[in-house]
Amino acid sequence: MNKTTTNADKILEDIVQERFEFTLERQGSDSLDFHDISVWGLKEVMLKAYEAGLAASKNKEKAVR
Repeated sequence: MNKTTTNADKILEDIVQERFEFTLERQGSDSLDFHDISVWGLKEVMLKAYEAGLAASKNKEKAVR
């Protein structure tokens, strides 16, 4: 990951690598940058990303109180 990577980028990268075992970083090759994935796999990573965002939001609320 490059030096401008955010915490959200790291979380998304971890979720995608856990499920699909490829990176979200640009590789500069169509065979490495474009992947066929199932709709249920896409749904799974989207739900995990949503849950991570929800958890982060709840942690932020606790810190403000």
